[in-house]
Amino acid sequence: MRVVDPKTGTSYFQKRRRRFDEVLSARELTFSCFQHLPLLNRDRTRQWFVEALKTTLQDWPIDLWAWVIMPEHVHLFVVPHKPNVPIGTFQGEIKEYVARRAIKWLEQNSPSWISRLTVREGNRIRRRFWQPGGGYDRNIDNLGTVEKAIDYIHMNPVRRGLVERADDWPWSSARWHA
Repeated sequence: MRVVDPKTGTSYFQKRRRRFDEVLSARELTFSCFQHLPLLNRDRTRQWFVEALKTTLQDWPIDLWAWVIMPEHVHLFVVPHKPNVPIGTFQGEIKEYVARRAIKWLEQNSPSWISRLTVREGNRIRRRFWQPGGGYDRNIDNLGTVEKAIDYIHMNPVRRGLVERADDWPWSSARWHA
């Protein structure tokens, strides 16, 4: 939604969404790289994401039911073990781990990319790996919807033409499900 600051007259986009962490329902999460750049198109960056996911899951009461890493976005299907688990914070830890590693690598090995990831927010300069905000997040409590969501996640590489069969994509849980 476009919001206009009444003091300055400047406008910006602000997402209006509600998360429901208090219920024990599955969550489908999707989050994208900054400006939908293909920042996850290298195996090294995908491996950092897998490491972040494994490490973070050890510290949180959350099960991971499905996932896929695409060149410019990620899908996760998670289920908390208990109510009131802040899924946004869990997601933020994963994103921060990957962003820090990737930006450090880019600074050292491909500095030309840094300018594409640099933004000014007021007086502050930031480097963004991920699109700002929490991305797409929905609670799912219907078994039929669970199955459809997992199929949707796994079929992403097929729909994009990256592989012919979902379980051929090494950067997803499709093989495990198969």
